[in-house]
Amino acid sequence: MKIVRKVIDNAFIVLEITGEVKLGESAVRLSAELASALSDSAVEGVVLDLENINYLDSTGLGELVGYLGRFQDSGKRLRLVKPNQTVVKLLQLTRLDEVFKIYPDEESALEGMLEPHPSPDSQSNSTKESQ
Repeated sequence: MKIVRKVIDNAFIVLEITGEVKLGESAVRLSAELASALSDSAVEGVVLDLENINYLDSTGLGELVGYLGRFQDSGKRLRLVKPNQTVVKLLQLTRLDEVFKIYPDEESALEGMLEPHPSPDSQSNSTKESQ
């Protein structure tokens, strides 16, 4: 697996991933990249470019899901860009296409990160008010 890291405006990171993300070294490398971004207070979000992934196993998928939660808990964003058909089918099969924000290109993902997102408190308040 190969990861190319691009930093945009010191606030966003784009990780272009090529190859396989599976149990072993590749999942560990992806986890290390995401952990690094998560621990950097200047980073507001990460875009994962999945166009060139040719294999993603349950370990790789588990890393994505785990980090999505960590990013949300820290107020940061994690977005997926251009997943190929293999990855799209896997996301659909596991219904994770309903959990992840998926964009057709890097530019729209970065624009999507600039949109305000509701805080957990405002979501629970609006749910309470509508009941």
